[in-house]
This record gives sequence, structure tokens and C-alpha cells, in this order.
Amino acid sequence: MWEIQILSLPHILKHCKKCGKKMAFACSEQFRINAQRKYLDIWLIYKCLNCNETWNATIFSRIYPQSLNAKLLEKFEKNDKVLVEQYAMDNGFLRRNGVGVELPLYSVIGDSFSPDETVELEIKSKYLLPIKVSSLIRDTLHISQKKYSQLIIDGKIKSIPNQDLQKCKLKNGITLIFNE
Repeated sequence: MWEIQILSLPHILKHCKKCGKKMAFACSEQFRINAQRKYLDIWLIYKCLNCNETWNATIFSRIYPQSLNAKLLEKFEKNDKVLVEQYAMDNGFLRRNGVGVELPLYSVIGDSFSPDETVELEIKSKYLLPIKVSSLIRDTLHISQKKYSQLIIDGKIKSIPNQDLQKCKLKNGITLIFNE
């Protein structure tokens, strides 16, 4: 089994007002809560890597404080690291906020093997990641694109369920069979 370990939160890509062009922004790992009369707004704060301009990713807008679980609200107030990571790694949340998302830095934890061995390999990720399975396998096993393609053509790598191993993405995980 291989497990994908996230080494850093992904940067987002958006237009920076100060820089005047599309720039990378890093998660500040802090939430902002604003109380307007009887409503709450909650954001995750990002900062431009070039000029430190901030941008707020909307989590909740104009909600009643009573509609939030008290423990969840406390996590927002205390900038809970697990909650920050949950939102910062949620591509759907970030895309709904109108930004592009870069792939985070990651490493593959697990045993290495030769692509000629008979192996059932389960690759797991805690988060939905848009990593191409082909890149992950080639980089981890140190094989060329040509060798990887030949293994697929020869039927020496298969996925469960059957997917196009040249194009598919990891998402939460995949199971591969080598040399069945």
C-alpha cells in the first residue's frame, strides 16, 4: 500500500489587485469571522506570495450564529489546524470561490517494488487529489513514459475498477494490479 502524504497546503491562483496580474496565494491558516448584527460571515484568509495582499475565501455568508454547531464555531475562532487543512485541501470549495488550485507538495509513503513483480497496490489519499496516476507510478517506480505505456499495452498494469491508466487521476485512491 502507498499513502499520499501532504507536505504543504496548496497555493491558489487568482488575480492580485496590488500586483495587477494572476499570482499564487498561500493559505494563512487563519479564519476571519465577522458579525454583522444577527448574521455571521466566515472566511479562510489567503495571502499573495509576492506582495502579502490578502484575499478571503468565503466559507459562510450571512448565516445565523445559531445555525452553526457551537463546537464548529469554536474551531473557527481558534483557527483549528485540522479545519484549516480540510478547507484548504477542498478543491470544490476553492473553485466555488473562483480560484485555480495548484497541486500541493506531497510524498508517497510505502514499499518500493519492481514493475516486473506481481503486486496488488492500493494507493490511498486522505484528500481528493488531481494527481495523474501515470505520473505517480512513473515517478515513484522511476520508470519512463515509454516503459509505463508498454506495461499498459502488454496488460501488465490493470486497475480495479478498469480505468484508462494514461489519463485517470488519483482522487481518493485506486487499486492497481501488476503482472497478474
